[in-house]
Amino acid sequence: MPSGLVLNQEFFDRETIEVARDLLGKVLVRGVRGHERWGRIVEVEAYMGPDDQAAHSFGGHRSPRNESMFGHAGHAYVYFTYGMHHCLNFVTREPGVPQAVLARALEPGPGVGRCSGPGLLCRALEIDRNLNGEPLAPPNLYIIDDGEPPRRIYETPRVGVHGTGDWEHKPLRFCWDSPHLSRPLPRAFRAVD
Repeated sequence: MPSGLVLNQEFFDRETIEVARDLLGKVLVRGVRGHERWGRIVEVEAYMGPDDQAAHSFGGHRSPRNESMFGHAGHAYVYFTYGMHHCLNFVTREPGVPQAVLARALEPGPGVGRCSGPGLLCRALEIDRNLNGEPLAPPNLYIIDDGEPPRRIYETPRVGVHGTGDWEHKPLRFCWDSPHLSRPLPRAFRAVD
């Protein structure tokens, strides 16, 4: 496994889009039964809180399902969707500002299955609701910066957020060009340097 600096709460307690962009290339580590599984983050999406019609916190809606989004930065928000998939988010900002970054895809480490989508990522790393609200810290679930050289960052609209008004088209999906993306980059992508 790559070695490096474990990202702390301060990393996540910033503007959500900055956190999303800065997560690309970092290593997500899951401790499972004394072993570590990992993958390099290559695709994320930013969810911007009560104004964002695609966010679980749209309109300030608060429920047992999304309560973790309203908590401290640097914690996991894990939800179950479609009766079959878990999805991992990293909570950003200060308490009461329910914003988060969805982990969409990883370049899997050795022995890790496909991570080309949020559900596959969680299945491969054995991430479920038991980690909801947990701090992103060793030994269970954490992120390290191993000094991987940056690659070009691409911005596109988020995946699967149809019917969310103007938010459907906002470029809040950030990724590297990788064969492990949940969706290939569109031809007419918007490059950001």
